[in-house]
Amino acid sequence: MKRPFEHVALIGTGVLGTQIAMLSAYAGYKVSIYDIKEGAFDETYDKLFADLKAKVANPFIPWDDWAKCKSRITFTTKIADALKDADLVVEAITENVEIKRKVFKLMNENAPARAIFATNSSSLPVSRMEESSGRPERCINTHFYLPLQGMNMADLMAGTKTLPDVMQKGEQWLRSLGVVPLRVKKEMLGFCFNSVWRAVKKQTLSMWANDVADFQDIDRAWRIFTGMKAGPFGLMDAVGLDTVHNIEMVYYNDSKDPKDKPPDALEEKINKGELGVKSGKGFYTYPNPEFLQPDFLDPKK
Repeated sequence: MKRPFEHVALIGTGVLGTQIAMLSAYAGYKVSIYDIKEGAFDETYDKLFADLKAKVANPFIPWDDWAKCKSRITFTTKIADALKDADLVVEAITENVEIKRKVFKLMNENAPARAIFATNSSSLPVSRMEESSGRPERCINTHFYLPLQGMNMADLMAGTKTLPDVMQKGEQWLRSLGVVPLRVKKEMLGFCFNSVWRAVKKQTLSMWANDVADFQDIDRAWRIFTGMKAGPFGLMDAVGLDTVHNIEMVYYNDSKDPKDKPPDALEEKINKGELGVKSGKGFYTYPNPEFLQPDFLDPKK
């Protein structure tokens, strides 16, 4: 498949920004990644590597290729260096629309006029930041789902002025990565599958916070039902509990419905620094979480 771009630039070295950079390098793109924190890319890469090894995963990128892909990625703390000749810039920062708008403005100031801008937002439509980009016709949503763990899909959605050719290139890029595009035809918070996943998160967090069921039993049920190696709470740990909270607040701020507000118990965990895999503790303790132990699903336990 012909690649629609040559150079892909990432802004943000979190769980997904790092994975998108790795996927792009694996597919043969020139890749640069920007973060304000020196060493941020190495730190996230090491945690992802350790987490997937502990899960005895068969990752999307074969283990033997990880170091090679990493070596192809240029990390910088200077945004101008990361974006100077980029064809596609993917924003993958915190789920805060005001911060994203500021970043889109910086992207416009530092990227070539031809560059397409994508947001990896988990819930926010790109229409909420497209005007800050200075090029609303070249903005798209591309939301990924832990692709190195085998979730090779991404929501794809246009803004209010996105050109058909831009959407086509976005779809070609996703397919070139081995990622299945989930095309969203009408603007919606949470896009395609993330809207489904959001309903699961909302229900399971409510059950845990209201002491209806232990989070371990909810994860046991999910694992037995789906055959997956992690349940909702294990998956939320992988995403980051602070990120999960920020995403849920997007829905709450949009609806103002108290039922959409994430439970206080989740915020309490975050305030204690229990963020999931990236902090070493969330609902489970890492790198060897309880749900990966041989007896987790043992009916005789």
